[in-house]
Amino acid sequence: MTVLRDADLAAAFDHAAHSYDTLVAANPGYHAHLRRSARRLGLPHPGTGLRVLDLGCGTGASTAALARVLPDAEITAVDASAGMLDRAMAKPWQGRVRFVCASAEALAEAGVDGPFDAVFAAYLFRNVADPDAVLDAVHDLLAPHGRLAVHEYTLSGRPLDRAVWNAVCRGLVLPVATALGDGDLYRHLWRSVVDFDTADRFTDRVRARGFDHVHALPLPGWQTGITHTIVARRATRAAGVGQ
Repeated sequence: MTVLRDADLAAAFDHAAHSYDTLVAANPGYHAHLRRSARRLGLPHPGTGLRVLDLGCGTGASTAALARVLPDAEITAVDASAGMLDRAMAKPWQGRVRFVCASAEALAEAGVDGPFDAVFAAYLFRNVADPDAVLDAVHDLLAPHGRLAVHEYTLSGRPLDRAVWNAVCRGLVLPVATALGDGDLYRHLWRSVVDFDTADRFTDRVRARGFDHVHALPLPGWQTGITHTIVARRATRAAGVGQ
């Protein structure tokens, strides 16, 4: 199957919103890994005076991780799926959290303006049609030397890690999702990981869009070699980069 994009993908997430939190809760370490990636931004606790963009917030799991790590920061959480955002906004939030329905490619039109001290993007970049364009937009939204953390399924490139991912999807995720009526979305999620950049390829992509101090950091448990935090810092863009 081909992966879903744009309106088709947003509609699939809308449909799956009712069961999304239940499925991710079955993933060992899911929320702890998001908090680990949020800490890898390297921002000072408790985040007083900082502005953070949570890009692709879904039902708010990544937003909760940021709020836990940086409770005093101003967090703007964005997602293209109205159904997922409805679930996020229905949860109790403390501190300064704002939700915006917009795609990652249309932030300015939705009134999402920088500068931000950091951008956090969980499970986003393999779902966008043009990752380079989104990285350019993120670069321009960040303050000088602002931080980026991308929490993403980016395979190591080892055949074993690809085999583990395929086995987990085929043996567990897809049967459960299909029984819940969301097989199309989770088949997309499976294929989007297989078809996306390896961790090394994605770090090269980030570096090429005007970021420095770029590193891919593994996450523990069964996702080692499957999920990474790619951390980076906005650099002064060299002439010609992103043009």
